[in-house]
Amino acid sequence: QVQLVESGGGLVQAGGSLRLSCAASGRTTSSAAMGWFRQAPGKEREFVAAISSSGRSTYYVASVKGRFTISRDNAKNTVYLQMNSLKSEDTAVYYCAADWDSVNYYKWETYGAWGQGTQVTVAS
Repeated sequence: QVQLVESGGGLVQAGGSLRLSCAASGRTTSSAAMGWFRQAPGKEREFVAAISSSGRSTYYVASVKGRFTISRDNAKNTVYLQMNSLKSEDTAVYYCAADWDSVNYYKWETYGAWGQGTQVTVAS
């Protein structure tokens, strides 16, 4: 059974940076599409970024393009989300997700495995 564990969240000032990591165990993620989603209090879960299994294709929500970068290290079974120029509206719990079958990168419902989430708080 696969387990995804996020880390790297925390409190940061607006304009600062954080790097989230998602480490997988129990199954290799080298053939999995990986995604990051976030959920703020009172809001629906929102797509943030995704990356294909090879790492050659990446996808972002418009609000984070140019500020966030998703990457993966298949040798370490880990995916990353580098977040720069953080804004107060980026405050949320960030979740890592993976899927080994046909996935719509943008839709959380199509991912089969999830982490427990890590809190990101951006102080303005």
